Amino acid sequence: MKTVKSETQTLAQFKDKHYGKVGTEKRDTLEAGYENFKIGALIQEARLEKGLTQQELADRIGTTKSYISKIENSIKEVRFSTLQKIVEIGLGGHLELSIKLP
Repeated sequence: MKTVKSETQTLAQFKDKHYGKVGTEKRDTLEAGYENFKIGALIQEARLEKGLTQQELADRIGTTKSYISKIENSIKEVRFSTLQKIVEIGLGGHLELSIKLP
């Protein structure tokens, strides 16, 4: 029987290979894009959990459905003050922020 060599790699190894090490321009761009995607996904998940449409959320914070859609789909970066309004006023939640140092 022939043994198959596994070439499985971690996500970090994949990113190192295809985007460079942390601190390189290409890798930093990738990581920044992921953070924007994550914020959009978290907003969408919370909005759906609250049973709100994009229009209803937009109305609560005084913006447009289009803007909410762009944030949720990572087309537009959200400012911190707007993120606070979305979470606290629009969703009735509490925004927590943390800083992690190496």
